[in-house]
Amino acid sequence: MRKADRLFQIIQILRRSSRPVTSAQLAEELEVARRTVYRDIAHLIAQRVPIDGATGYGYVLDPGYEMPPLMLTPDEIEAVVLGVQMVARLNDATIRNAASDVMAKIASVMPPDLLPYIADPSVGIKPGEVSDEAMLDTRPIRRAIREGRKLYLDYRAADGELTSRVVWPVLLGYADSHSLLIAWCQSKQDFRHFRTDGILKIEILDEVIGVSKSKLRKEWQQRRCAELLKRGPSR
Repeated sequence: MRKADRLFQIIQILRRSSRPVTSAQLAEELEVARRTVYRDIAHLIAQRVPIDGATGYGYVLDPGYEMPPLMLTPDEIEAVVLGVQMVARLNDATIRNAASDVMAKIASVMPPDLLPYIADPSVGIKPGEVSDEAMLDTRPIRRAIREGRKLYLDYRAADGELTSRVVWPVLLGYADSHSLLIAWCQSKQDFRHFRTDGILKIEILDEVIGVSKSKLRKEWQQRRCAELLKRGPSR
């Protein structure tokens, strides 16, 4: 690993940790000797990167410190490329276009020596077709989730039954061929999964959910895990 890449990786490790990171932990993740870590830390401090700590205690980075934008390692670039390839397979034109826009923005400011990692990445997913069928505009769903607001839905179930409901949106999940709105249904008083291709009408209500997104999602995850345990291992 080049020294420049190693220095940025040290900053990344310190940024993601809520506790002091020891030189041994840094050396193990970077696959270098501890003396190399000491030299790199000293270099960063000399460059006025606000790192505090000492041998035997660990190092912490001032949370107010911001790295220069888009100083990405090859691994990080290829992770983004792989993610964009996956999103490009989703049957959601808005999300696909957003992913392409992100990749274009990254490429426009990337140093020339890193552009080959975008043009010819070492990662990829199996080619597949993307459905051209018309799909629900998911922007209102994602907006309601971000703002913690309730949704009104007209919905057609798989058996053809038509219902109208008020739901508390939790998460928009994606598969290759469809997407699911995971929400708490007020009429059923339980969590339900709604295929977005079955949503006939959607309206964001002024009424807020009144429960934090993290709490609501945690409750759904706990119930989901409980259901899976009841079913037992798949055969």
